[in-house]
Amino acid sequence: MVKGANVGLAALSEDAGAVVLSLSWCSTDGDGDADVSVLLLDANGKVRGDADFLFYNNPVAADGSVQLLGKTPTANGSEDRISLDLSVMPPEVDRVVLAASRYGGARFGDLDDLRMTLADRTGETVLGFSIGDASVESAFLFGELYRRAGEWKFRAVGQGYETGLAGLATDFGIDVDEAPEEEPGDPGTAEETGEPVPDTAGTADTVGTAGTAGTAAVPPAEGAAAPVPAPDPPAATASAPVPGTAVPPRPSTTVPSQRPAPEAATAPVPAAEAPAPAPASTPAPAPAPAGPPAPAARRPRTAKRKVTIPRTARKSLAENDTWRQARLFPAPALKSDRERETRATSVLLSVMAQVPEFGRRLTAAFGAPAGRTETFAEVSLPHGDTPRRPDGIIRVERAGKLWTALVETKTNGNPLKPDQVQAYMDIAARRGYEAVITLSNDVALEGRPLVDVKIDKRRKHKVALWHLSWAEVAHQAQMLIRHEGVGNAAHAWLLQELLHYLQHDNSGCHGFQNMGPAWVPVRRGIDEETLCEGDRRAVEVVESWERLVRQVCLRLGGELGQKVLPVQRARRGTDPDTRRAALADSFCRDGRLSAELRVDGAQGVLGIVADLRTGKLRTSVEMPAPDQGYPLAWAKRLIRQLAEAPADTHIETLVDGRGAGPRGTLERLRPEPADILPKDGAAITGFRLSLFKGMGSTRGSAESGFIRSVDDAVDRFYAGVVAHLDTARPGRRSQSAAGGGAVARAAAG
Repeated sequence: MVKGANVGLAALSEDAGAVVLSLSWCSTDGDGDADVSVLLLDANGKVRGDADFLFYNNPVAADGSVQLLGKTPTANGSEDRISLDLSVMPPEVDRVVLAASRYGGARFGDLDDLRMTLADRTGETVLGFSIGDASVESAFLFGELYRRAGEWKFRAVGQGYETGLAGLATDFGIDVDEAPEEEPGDPGTAEETGEPVPDTAGTADTVGTAGTAGTAAVPPAEGAAAPVPAPDPPAATASAPVPGTAVPPRPSTTVPSQRPAPEAATAPVPAAEAPAPAPASTPAPAPAPAGPPAPAARRPRTAKRKVTIPRTARKSLAENDTWRQARLFPAPALKSDRERETRATSVLLSVMAQVPEFGRRLTAAFGAPAGRTETFAEVSLPHGDTPRRPDGIIRVERAGKLWTALVETKTNGNPLKPDQVQAYMDIAARRGYEAVITLSNDVALEGRPLVDVKIDKRRKHKVALWHLSWAEVAHQAQMLIRHEGVGNAAHAWLLQELLHYLQHDNSGCHGFQNMGPAWVPVRRGIDEETLCEGDRRAVEVVESWERLVRQVCLRLGGELGQKVLPVQRARRGTDPDTRRAALADSFCRDGRLSAELRVDGAQGVLGIVADLRTGKLRTSVEMPAPDQGYPLAWAKRLIRQLAEAPADTHIETLVDGRGAGPRGTLERLRPEPADILPKDGAAITGFRLSLFKGMGSTRGSAESGFIRSVDDAVDRFYAGVVAHLDTARPGRRSQSAAGGGAVARAAAG
């Protein structure tokens, strides 16, 4: 489409009642990022209230019509996805505006290939719109959906704002607050003493221990705590609850809705409503003292809120370490892969049905509506002479309509079987089901389906095939219970038990755990210098490396509560197979596998290099030189930031025009920071910090395996080095220090 064009969704697809919009971009330096937002407007072009502004602090609409699904990596960058269920969109909503914003002075002109696509319920992309004229804008209105004559249409807009997200939101009737979230006054009091925290509206938290104000903490079980947002305080006019009476919790929202200031209990009564004078026999009451100023109305914050890594678990009441805590989903007794598949499917589907936030998080990306969810296991369905029994079925009901998906599960290293998946696709098509979901430890890659199935295009009903990794399931559970919160303590406990089951050694649900059969011969070929360009086995190793990197992103992001994405520097439109073939040829020449990760809120881009010739893993990050000050002051400040970093951290000065400059270990540079400066006074462009580690040799995830060594190297570098660095993005509050503590605890555990 071109700017200004419009089209009716019904003309594009018969399955456009629920759509997924993707806003994508790429960056040649690997450090470009943006956040999407959605505004629901009435016929006057304004929001009805703050809840109609969906962004990173308010990602889900109360009625389920809108959900921000978050970022996913692509071959050339990243894309942010939005799920819209137009069939349940309130009739008062006349337009749905789709936008994105940048932060910290960044502009959309610094990004390449700005593009928006729209996919129907089956996942088929039906339209696209590219923006090629972005320059100084820090917010962009990509497009909008609007009602016209009883149907939904899409218009390509492409309008930019230099005033950022706040300016865009203000134009549509939102009064926003860009101030950063305030730090808690005394973060340790409630956590350590267990006393209730007084609420500013006159209420108190009474759930276990408390973290930051306004948040209730679930009593931690073995491993970690699970923060849960507390219910909003009651309105000032509501009567106080009777002691001993249970008050049902209300769903919490990330963005506080705009509300009038509560009246002070002793505030003077306006003259128009003043009571009659008291009888002469009754002494007149003394004038009420003026109360404190009423608090200002709360506004949506466009500054991202700080997430909290869970505190240390409570001391166990067990007499010794041999006492094992009782679990809802026990795993030690599982003896066969069939038992593991059956148990894992039942555990996952039951938690999805009972914890709406979790179930919706997993199914929204597959085109499911927001509604009542029921799940089933081991259902027999007719298929020719032999009935088929999928591992599970997910069914969602909304407004009398059903969405159904068949689930096929594998655990450990068992691959998906194409004939099984093909049979389920055929069954779903005949019975009018919407999707087939495969679930295994493997990670799907763009342009490389895990199973090849044939789709009969003559059939009017289309069935979507989706894949989910166990690592993604664990990531979503971890994000909810450790960072974002869920509706109540029971839901948090269920998710915590699910996460404990998935992480158990005997569950078989550990994610990508094997570099594949090509790993050993390729390593041998590199050692013997017999591996040649064009070798198909090298491409297989590159694909396995890409899967491992994506899983590292999920695991690290779950620990930090931040978005972690692999950086792709190839131009958009590059064929994934062509890109991987080029990487494989480079791997054959130099024997190195490399990747870059962008951690939201952290300093620089985290680099990983696995050198198969030397058997070393290198993790590194580059820091640009400050704009002001003197080189010696820069060096001293860097050494101070790394006061707790490992002594074997390598520091290398980057010099203008010739790249690498002086270098040394932190142990040697601590007493003499000036040794890192060029002797000839050459201009310093930045510093590179690195840690080296021996690389595992085997293809699996055992103690001596390559996968385990990569995980350990990333954890040690992030917790020991990156977490101590100041953020390079002004305007966004870094979570590095807290996140580094979480990674360190995970590595120690």
